[in-house]
Amino acid sequence: MRLTFHGAARTVTGSRHLLEINGHRVLLECGLYQGRRKDTYERNRRCGFDPRSIDAVLLSHAHIDHSGNLPLLIKHGYQGPVYATSATAHLANIMLLDSGHIQEEDAHYLNKKRRRKGLPPVEPLYTIEDAARVSEHFVGVPYNFTFEVVPGVRAKFVDAGHILGSAAIVLDLEEKGRKVRLWFSGDIGRRHIPILRDPVLPDHADYLLMESTYGDKPHRDVQAAFEELHNVVRRTVERGGKVIIPAFAVGRTQELVYALHRMIESGDIPDIPIIVDSPLAVNASEIYHAHPECYNAEARQMLLRGDDVLGFGRVAYIRSVDESKALNDRHDPMVIISASGMAETGRILHHLKNNIENPRNTVLIVSWQAPYTLGRRLADREPQVRIFGETYQVRAEVATINGFSAHAGRNGLLRYARRLKGQARRVFIVHGEPRGALPLIEALHSEGMKVSYPQPHEHVDL
Repeated sequence: MRLTFHGAARTVTGSRHLLEINGHRVLLECGLYQGRRKDTYERNRRCGFDPRSIDAVLLSHAHIDHSGNLPLLIKHGYQGPVYATSATAHLANIMLLDSGHIQEEDAHYLNKKRRRKGLPPVEPLYTIEDAARVSEHFVGVPYNFTFEVVPGVRAKFVDAGHILGSAAIVLDLEEKGRKVRLWFSGDIGRRHIPILRDPVLPDHADYLLMESTYGDKPHRDVQAAFEELHNVVRRTVERGGKVIIPAFAVGRTQELVYALHRMIESGDIPDIPIIVDSPLAVNASEIYHAHPECYNAEARQMLLRGDDVLGFGRVAYIRSVDESKALNDRHDPMVIISASGMAETGRILHHLKNNIENPRNTVLIVSWQAPYTLGRRLADREPQVRIFGETYQVRAEVATINGFSAHAGRNGLLRYARRLKGQARRVFIVHGEPRGALPLIEALHSEGMKVSYPQPHEHVDL
């Protein structure tokens, strides 16, 4: 039994781990590496293995850093199944199509520059058509159902509590009479978040392969984040303004809608329009609506009472460009949630352009913002920002709420790993940059656990 770490090793994207057993090869995740443009193209093209040699793929959840290279895998000859929960398969389909569109647009933009320099064009990493082919390979599997992946590998998906359909993957392995259990965490969610069940903690495993994104810091309490959201909305409404929220289309948007819907239902905030303006977010919300089997007890109780969890009867979900533009002519208080989450592309740029110079309005930042993005400049309270090449004065209030992360923080990660203290022969730490991973490793070492932080393409024998 051999495990090779081809992606998300000492970084947080491009998750890809290869399990070799009984002459078969099983790939855990097939994610897109995300980083500087000059690095990403070649890193994503090089798998580290022949796609035609893979017998099966197991996917923990739909985020692009875990699923986004599936189109390229299939384009280069992979013909087998991609096992995932039904909700993950449903969600990944729309996200991969969106990713294919982005790949085409990026290549188009780059080729305009290359033509001016007399350079040959580059091909997109993959196209929308390539992404559409992935749907033929998905095999939806219920939570807590054990199935055979290849001879000697039996798998089960259990709740990860990260996004809709997210799972940890429990792998029972047998080779030449020797039995081993490998527990792969995927991305570990947080306890007590809206809609989703809490992550299932590992049990009776010989090896733990786990993420470490926020191994260096605990998150703020989820309830405190909701109270801050409530306060931001109330004070903005009182001065007659709009709340403009850049938000990731999958996960964060649905969490915000759920919270705002509950606040209106309970009378905590006025009954103002809540608008989701992002085609991908609208599609993702419909998929959330279609998979109540993933809901926690509170969300299921809302359904039983006839209350729509994502407020489809109250919230305006916008797809068309004309409806989006019409929002600029409205001056009544409202909340507009739009992509992208770091305010770099998409319709959110138009909403910021039209609202950022009005002091009655609020720009609300609800997620980590990468350096050099417009979202980071806003979070850093820069007095001026450039949007579509024009300079705008930031006269709107800028508020930040840091408690909405879908990842477990340091305390959650420690709780997760400690369940195998005295059981696991080794913990492999992946999906974390050194600043997040090393403090977690140090803490687990101090408690007597054996921990490794693999290099890219390093392999271990289990």
